[in-house]
Amino acid sequence: MLQGKHILLIIGGGIAAFKSLDLIRRLRERGATVTPVLTRAGEQFVTPLSVAALAGQKVFRDLFDLGDEAEMDHIQLSRVADLVVVAPATADLMAKMANGHANDLASTLLMATDTPVLIAPAMNVRMWQHTAMQRNLVTLRGDGIAVTGPNEGDMACGEFGPGRMAEPLEIVAAIEARLSDGPLTGKRILVTSGPTHEPIDPVRYIANRSSGAQGTAIGRALAGLGANVFFVTGPADVPPPEGVQVIRVQTAQQMLEAVEGALPADAAVFAAAVADWRVASASDRKLKKSKDGLPTLEFAENPDILRKVAQMDKGRPKLVIGFAAETHDVVENATAKRKRKGCDWIVANDVSPATGIMGGTENAVILIREHDADVWPRMSKDAVARQLAQRIADAL
Repeated sequence: MLQGKHILLIIGGGIAAFKSLDLIRRLRERGATVTPVLTRAGEQFVTPLSVAALAGQKVFRDLFDLGDEAEMDHIQLSRVADLVVVAPATADLMAKMANGHANDLASTLLMATDTPVLIAPAMNVRMWQHTAMQRNLVTLRGDGIAVTGPNEGDMACGEFGPGRMAEPLEIVAAIEARLSDGPLTGKRILVTSGPTHEPIDPVRYIANRSSGAQGTAIGRALAGLGANVFFVTGPADVPPPEGVQVIRVQTAQQMLEAVEGALPADAAVFAAAVADWRVASASDRKLKKSKDGLPTLEFAENPDILRKVAQMDKGRPKLVIGFAAETHDVVENATAKRKRKGCDWIVANDVSPATGIMGGTENAVILIREHDADVWPRMSKDAVARQLAQRIADAL
């Protein structure tokens, strides 16, 4: 898929820079040409010689190298590529991108380019969770910058959490999706997936049996057709698909905020099993057994994310698709839900325990549209996703 493609790879300064060496190798294995740009901070972690040896290309390092400027100025360097990839994308580089700074070769290239950009963030968990970092991330996504990762795990600094750079093969998948020539190329599609967890206290929560498998399959199928997928997921059992922009949440309120932050979009697929209710006042301490009897929990209604988006006055996606997990009167209930929510399509299924669908590997759905109900045979969730993705491509 990457045969003949030209990748401009900017390597930022961080311990994750060592993964960029494997990334170069993986890209070249797939036929891509890689032109490397190494920041001064990046040189502290990988050497120009090792980068050049793996890329088979000269390493660009200095904005004011007159020899390079005579051959190709920095403006042209940023525009001859099919994709600009920043891996690792440090907090400093992302701040420069979000705020329009251009004081070195890497940031100048990123300011001067009209080529699509994909970044793979890597930083300490506290830096990733900092308000300024998250504000910059929202800005970058709004500017059309694609993001892959970061993953959650152990840090070189000894801490644990989100901030690890995506693995090289994950970044390759994101690059392939970004450069795909499929029918959804250039389309921005939002997908929600998985359950939500609504806290009762610090150790207990309200949830459901959704595994996130169907949403993950849909995200993967859409990316395979070339879509730029924003994948908002609750704490699912299955990992998110590769090649998409993942936004992890826990609660329904967090999911709503992530959805609003990911808009506008050409289409939105709401496959998440969002909890209808939450505890009105979750305890900040673990609830204890008491001789006074059982605790009383007061519930509040969660935001209706599907209805909010489907009934938007401005910026509504062209195609809004909901899911209806029913245990009886599937067509009748799903048809009523489509009208009540105001969405274009509803993907309905029977999740009665006897079907084994909730949390299983197969699905049997009925696609409810304004004038018809299309019954699909039982098939794998991947097959359902591919068929739905093709219907979305046809509709857009």
